[in-house]
Amino acid sequence: MATFSQSTIDKGSDMVQNFLCSTCEDKKLDNTADFYCESCVAFYCRNCIGMHNQLFTKHAPFGRGDMKKWPVAKKVEDFLLKCDVHKEENLKLFCDNHSELCCTNCAFLNHRQCQKVTLISEKVKSQSTDLQQLSVSIQSILEQMKKLQDKQKASMRSLQSSFDEQLHTIQETRRQINAALDTIEQKTLTEMKDTLTKLQVSAKIDVDKCIRLRDELNQLHDAIQDISDKSKLELSFIATIKCKDKIEQSKTFLKNSFQVEISIKFQPNSDIVQYLSKLSGVGSIEHSAHTLMGRDNPNNEITVQGKFVQNVKISGDSKECCITAIIVLPDRRVLVSDNNNKKIKLLDQEYQVVSHWNVKAYPIDLCQITPSEVAVTLKCEVQFITVNNMQLVTGRNLQLQHRCTGIAFHQDDLYITADTALYKYTLSGKLLSKMYEDKSARCTVYRCAVSIKGDKLYITNSSQDKLLTLARDGSVLATFTDHALQDPGGVHVTPAGQVLVCGYKSNTILQVDSQGNRKLSTLVTGEDGVVNPYSVFYNRHTASIIVGLLNSSILVFNVQ
Repeated sequence: MATFSQSTIDKGSDMVQNFLCSTCEDKKLDNTADFYCESCVAFYCRNCIGMHNQLFTKHAPFGRGDMKKWPVAKKVEDFLLKCDVHKEENLKLFCDNHSELCCTNCAFLNHRQCQKVTLISEKVKSQSTDLQQLSVSIQSILEQMKKLQDKQKASMRSLQSSFDEQLHTIQETRRQINAALDTIEQKTLTEMKDTLTKLQVSAKIDVDKCIRLRDELNQLHDAIQDISDKSKLELSFIATIKCKDKIEQSKTFLKNSFQVEISIKFQPNSDIVQYLSKLSGVGSIEHSAHTLMGRDNPNNEITVQGKFVQNVKISGDSKECCITAIIVLPDRRVLVSDNNNKKIKLLDQEYQVVSHWNVKAYPIDLCQITPSEVAVTLKCEVQFITVNNMQLVTGRNLQLQHRCTGIAFHQDDLYITADTALYKYTLSGKLLSKMYEDKSARCTVYRCAVSIKGDKLYITNSSQDKLLTLARDGSVLATFTDHALQDPGGVHVTPAGQVLVCGYKSNTILQVDSQGNRKLSTLVTGEDGVVNPYSVFYNRHTASIIVGLLNSSILVFNVQ
């Protein structure tokens, strides 16, 4: 009887079978078979099939279009038949007590006391298999595995990104103290790098397990595809048991795997200069885990899950608070601008007001410059303030020749809106350009936000109910309008690049795609308590959206 020859290329988990021509193989040639003759029990390439047909006119070989009539590939047959524990033994028995496939060694060593160990050849006579359903199940698990693997890789990239971000905080703290910090700075950096390494190892374990389980599932998937039409009852039964076992392992792994975003946090020590000689590092290294929110895709839709209301009015406020801007600082404290009461208020992590600064004019917008420095727009100037412990300390200011409403910052450039125009400045106050202008109405350029990469700017036109998307050179890339967006005000870009915009008169917060062309969802409305929203900000530390209102309150919505 002829033997079945097969050249198999294993690439990851993919089994690419390629039967060889029996005649050519005898001549030491590796030519792919295109036909199988059941009568000869042999394979033939396109060249050799001609001679075969001349010699055996009554034989009817099957081409690749009838591969279901070809024999099961030896590679697949060996893969299914071999015992996972005793690699040289074939599976011949099945233990009903443990629902396990056994070779004779397994049966002797582990199942001698079991009451029901039967031959697989007998078992298949009474038990049917559904390879098609198993194939569907494997495909579903593979997709979930791929998603988990991608998210864990994204988490690793996020971890590196947060590490790089916090280096800036370390360096900012380092510049405030003298050369005696060289030694303890190195200790702190070493600690953070060790933390990074440990966290990366943890994330990589899940990725590696994903790869292994996906490889095994792919192999099983390929195997059952190969035997599904071949009426091989024993192989089908074995494949069924193996598939169910691997699917169960995969489901358990998916259930126990937490899809989180890991980040590293550096918390500076504010007393470091005074107590330098007593310290062992410039601060503490922390890490936190948060649910991933579409970090690699700015168009992943945000889902709102719950909310709570926090009143931010304090004694001394003569009017209802109007929260026109919100910023969450790296240390998790929150800054809000209270326009009506001419105050900038500092909130703790529980959103309780712990400090405030009385402003000489009505503050409209805020943007973060460094981890501790913030810029505030005040009529025709930009005031810089520093958060020092629980105090807000005023710094330099920029006197401008136009009104200042909105402000955004990206890579040393300040973008400032002025009712009908958008200007670009340096941090020192040098005017670089008037990027965009529209004098068709009173407030066509109200507030602004910059994309994560800095290649797009989002501008709210409150007079004409529009959200504009501008290119880096100020040209208009997109204009968005929607009945759910009336009198748009605050606009914000999350760390994932998702675009959020407030509809003041429509009582809505919308998520718009990153190109500024279409609405992805209406996140919250008046039915959720959103009445006249002025500002919105995503708190990455708590995976929540903070909305500033006109009624002395902020709303905090938990999201995913």
